[in-house]
Amino acid sequence: MAENRDNAKVFFVGTGPGDPELITVRGMNLLKTADLVIYAGSLVREKVLGYCESSPEIRNSASMSLGEITSLMVEAVRAGKKVVRLHTGDPSLYGALREQADVLEKEGVAYEVVPGVSSAFASAAALKRELTLPGVTQTVIFTRVEGRTPVPEKERLSLLAAHGATICIFLSVAMMDEVVRELSAGYPQDTPVAVVYRASWEDESVVKGTLSDIAKKVAEAGINRQAMIIVGQAIGDNPGENSKLYDAGFSHGYRE
Repeated sequence: MAENRDNAKVFFVGTGPGDPELITVRGMNLLKTADLVIYAGSLVREKVLGYCESSPEIRNSASMSLGEITSLMVEAVRAGKKVVRLHTGDPSLYGALREQADVLEKEGVAYEVVPGVSSAFASAAALKRELTLPGVTQTVIFTRVEGRTPVPEKERLSLLAAHGATICIFLSVAMMDEVVRELSAGYPQDTPVAVVYRASWEDESVVKGTLSDIAKKVAEAGINRQAMIIVGQAIGDNPGENSKLYDAGFSHGYRE
């Protein structure tokens, strides 16, 4: 059923890292009332389509070009329909969101972005670790190594590693030897590294090590895709310092 034309819009929805229950309540409710759902079939789990309740038209964008995807969205909104465009994780990270949004803006089509749970956070949950730790690091870097998509020279892992922050490396486990080589230019060899395969999926697995042995362990585990690499002292066994938030000697607006 199409909505009133005044409310017709494209909603970019992050479905989360894999577990269908990790979509947000807002994202789930949008699927329930969608007229058209376009999902990235090579990435988004079809289980999430089970939230659809209004028998929407469902299209898999895996074999579609940018022009085909955006034309479909524009035509649907102009026909008064609610469109849900499903991305994995959070649409703002490696999601090709901007190029789609630019077309919609040019065509005068309204859209919203609904955030999702990134695989970086699902991976941290699998490790039962904070990515930031008082006295260790308060900075997290999201990056990847160069593949089909180039990476600026000033963002090479060897340069980012010099900060000593926690680094979450997307889309790069197939190049694990290169990742380790680059990171070794800034981190000591005993720096903790974890590789989380398919975080939040039923077959999730975790490989832990240090820069000195993680590449070998990952190769032995046969992991070469769909994995997050996290490196830094924050994910190791060093407890760091306790935060001031719950320190009995630290006063704030809710505790004198």
